[in-house]
Amino acid sequence: MRNVDVSLITDTVKELALDANCDIGESFIDKLREAIKNEKSDIGKNVMEQIIENDEIASKTKEPMCQDTGMVVVFMEIGYDVHLNGDLYDAVNEGVRQAYHEGLLRKSIVKHPITRGNTNDNTPAIIHVKLVSGDKIKITLAPKGAGSENMSLVKMLIPSDGVEGIKKLVLHTIFYAGGKPCPPLIVGVGLGGNLEKSALLAKEAIMRDLNDVNPDPVLAKLENELLEEINKLGVGPMGFGGSTTALAVKIASYPCHIASLPVAVNLQCHASRHKEKTI
Repeated sequence: MRNVDVSLITDTVKELALDANCDIGESFIDKLREAIKNEKSDIGKNVMEQIIENDEIASKTKEPMCQDTGMVVVFMEIGYDVHLNGDLYDAVNEGVRQAYHEGLLRKSIVKHPITRGNTNDNTPAIIHVKLVSGDKIKITLAPKGAGSENMSLVKMLIPSDGVEGIKKLVLHTIFYAGGKPCPPLIVGVGLGGNLEKSALLAKEAIMRDLNDVNPDPVLAKLENELLEEINKLGVGPMGFGGSTTALAVKIASYPCHIASLPVAVNLQCHASRHKEKTI
């Protein structure tokens, strides 16, 4: 059994929150450079060049790449052989609190969805915990902005809707979102489970490596088909038109009820911010 003081989690969450808001990583910038080569719209090319310039400045100066520094979403994989000394949720929120104060990041969380009122420290975070084998803790953190989150959805389809129904829903969502979610997008799709599980799957999907290949050949095929069809919609970078509306489609699935086909679409804007660390 490994004893872990939760102060280590606080320090790690703080580090990841500061890093994620300022450094998008080379793999995403490489995707943008690749997209510029194939973009048919001059305006679209210019928009993506400006996004790259913005991201490089943010990384160099350690300033946020976007003024919406998001609601913090934390995925934690905790080994069965870990014993935590202290409260896990308090530790995560303290890390968020410190990062957003010390990094001068915008605090965007309200206390109540109806009466509102800012919490003034960007807490509480959304925390998902999974128990796994081993004595390590893996933390994945994403500051999720509201522009793309607001254009996301969950829809309970029926099995007879099939693959074509899934495609229709995803394409309809992105076309009518237009420039609001700040494309080029990373599109996360969750299939199966039930209402809440599909939404969680879609969120987890956008945390995947941009260059990975889905191990499920059926889903890998659907990812490729959707990406091609999304980029034919003509929405383009920031909604100004063009052939680059999305950089990647990532799909995750789970078994579901015989009478259901839950589908969630979680859109991620071009500020595709997430970082992970194992402690």
